Amino acid sequence: MYIAAIIILAYLLGSIPSGLIVGKAGYGIDIREHGSGNLGGTNTFRTLGVKAGLLVTAADILKGTLAASLPVLFGFEGVHPLLIGVFAVIGHTYPVFAGFKGGKAVATSGGILLFSAPLMFVTMLAVFFLFLYLTKYVSLSSMLTGIYAVVFSIFYGDVILTSVVSVLALFVIYRHRANIKRIKEKTEPKVKWI
Repeated sequence: MYIAAIIILAYLLGSIPSGLIVGKAGYGIDIREHGSGNLGGTNTFRTLGVKAGLLVTAADILKGTLAASLPVLFGFEGVHPLLIGVFAVIGHTYPVFAGFKGGKAVATSGGILLFSAPLMFVTMLAVFFLFLYLTKYVSLSSMLTGIYAVVFSIFYGDVILTSVVSVLALFVIYRHRANIKRIKEKTEPKVKWI
């Protein structure tokens, strides 16, 4: 029963719609009605600017980190943090507080890795910005970083880590299928600041 409660709490943490809250509270805007309609950091950057984008991205990362830390905080150290953190990713993607239409799982996935494998998280950030510099596509950089994370995780020798990272990478790619189509059609927006 306690594990079930932690799972529900992790899902609810992930369900906190950072983009919706920042947009409405700070700007009087529902970002679901602008840009891609997505609640994640990328659409917030494009719709509301750098300050709001950074705030939403940080919040989405940290809710994943907090969710992954729940087994430790509640004394269930035999439960792998990633297995609980995954429910925050589900909450972020299908949030109960925002009509089950959320983000694309990138930042919150990174957040659970920040807690479980901080070195991997740091290298993923570096790889993401390298891909972003080379491609100018946030979506493609996110997917390529997910693939990198799978390869990197193998060197940890942690079967659960590699399994969860692999599932998350596939999920991120699935969530970006519309972006993949736009990249092929050369209609996907590129970043201009890097």
